[in-house]
Amino acid sequence: MNELELKKLWQTTNENLEKSFVINKQNTDDITRIKVQNLLGSMKPIKIFALIVGILWVGIGGIVLISIFANAFSEANKFFLFSATAQVLITAFALLIYIYQLTKIYQVEIDAPILQTQKKLSQLKISTLWATRILFLQLPFWTTFWWNETMLTDWNLFQWLITLSCSVSFTFLALWLFFNIKYENRNEKWFQLIFSGKEWTPIMKSMELMEQVEEYKDPNAST
Repeated sequence: MNELELKKLWQTTNENLEKSFVINKQNTDDITRIKVQNLLGSMKPIKIFALIVGILWVGIGGIVLISIFANAFSEANKFFLFSATAQVLITAFALLIYIYQLTKIYQVEIDAPILQTQKKLSQLKISTLWATRILFLQLPFWTTFWWNETMLTDWNLFQWLITLSCSVSFTFLALWLFFNIKYENRNEKWFQLIFSGKEWTPIMKSMELMEQVEEYKDPNAST
């Protein structure tokens, strides 16, 4: 085998290796995108279920409250009205976030650019944090909806201390969670206890996979 043949063989080998690398790279990219779409798809059932339950809760609760405000406001328990109204409004706001999330999940496409998919994943992450923060604001109202006017005249100091301690504790917990539920605290045990399962884990795994695709395409991206 002469020198010219050796050069041609070397060139052919290099070309085949480059083609193989490109094919493997594309296959890895495609498989990763399919995994991401499957992960996000696993979130749809629980999101739809939560949306249906939330709509029923807000719908029935709203009808009851409107009826009370319109027909029996003077006789109604004002503590119940205030607490129930706050709960319904908070849930309604969270429902808007769930609708937004479902829209983003259905918008994720296999052949979409990496940056576009990463942006949608980031929006899902942020909106999930916000939905949880907002829903926890309901906690204090679960301790006040049963209050009534007879408490003001018939209760003793000990009963008030227990009741107020419970309400203050739930209020403090709700506010603490509202201000501390953020991505920076994701490694905390209490955060991981709250954020686990189908509403959070698929987002995190999808973000990791998309980062791997980006690094695979551009090895210098992580440096």
